[in-house]
Amino acid sequence: MKKLIALFAVSAVASTSAVAGIALSGSSSVSYDDNGSAASATSYDADLTITGTAGATTFTQTMDIDAGIAVTASTLSSSIGPLTIAADMHDENDSATVTTTGGLIADSGDNRSVTVSLDAPIGDATIGLDNSGDVTVSGTFSGVSIAHTVKNGSDKTVGSASIAGMDVSLTNDGGDSTWTIGTTVAGATVTVGSDKSISAAFGVTGNTVTIAHTAERASALSTTATKHATSQKDAFTTIAISRDLTSGAALAATYNTFDSSLTLKASVAF
Repeated sequence: MKKLIALFAVSAVASTSAVAGIALSGSSSVSYDDNGSAASATSYDADLTITGTAGATTFTQTMDIDAGIAVTASTLSSSIGPLTIAADMHDENDSATVTTTGGLIADSGDNRSVTVSLDAPIGDATIGLDNSGDVTVSGTFSGVSIAHTVKNGSDKTVGSASIAGMDVSLTNDGGDSTWTIGTTVAGATVTVGSDKSISAAFGVTGNTVTIAHTAERASALSTTATKHATSQKDAFTTIAISRDLTSGAALAATYNTFDSSLTLKASVAF
């Protein structure tokens, strides 16, 4: 009979420090996955965030520190009156390591960027320009939030609104449209999407249950130079239960019908 239970021990020194405008925060976790009929596995994760603030300028750097130190993001932003300048200073490798997910075959290149945004005097709209030449106009009008990006090749429009208790979002990226509709009934939040997905979340803060169904995924051929092939995958459902403990840690259990696997996770944020 396959082993079902793993013993978790979580200890942490919770500390947030602010010295001369510098703040530290982070999180750590350990997970046990019985992997259904496959061999079980235990994984570990620890992350650290450093935030430096001086007036209207903020620098944030996040690092993965569980198996050495690896920078995961570096951002710098500053505001001067109605003008905001934001820089993404981290050039990550965005190539896919698993060929069944359809990710990029090779790194897309230097993806660092600088974006300049201006709160223009046109109602509640904001106009932004990044170093690739894309122009974005965004704002909230009569309860509807819209962001339209004019870019080379194909424009992108993102909109969201709450109408009669329904939360609606719509994205059109170069002619490809996706949408989600969600509502809350008797304390349960239900969301459906154009990709035939559906999820339901209920409970109270610190003690929640989420049930999510993912539709069948079709196979797709490789685009040769751009993306890996995508393998077919049957539909599956996950059931996740999470609970915050008085010790400051959080426990979570997730069951996946795709491979009948059970994942147990203990985490703490500081």
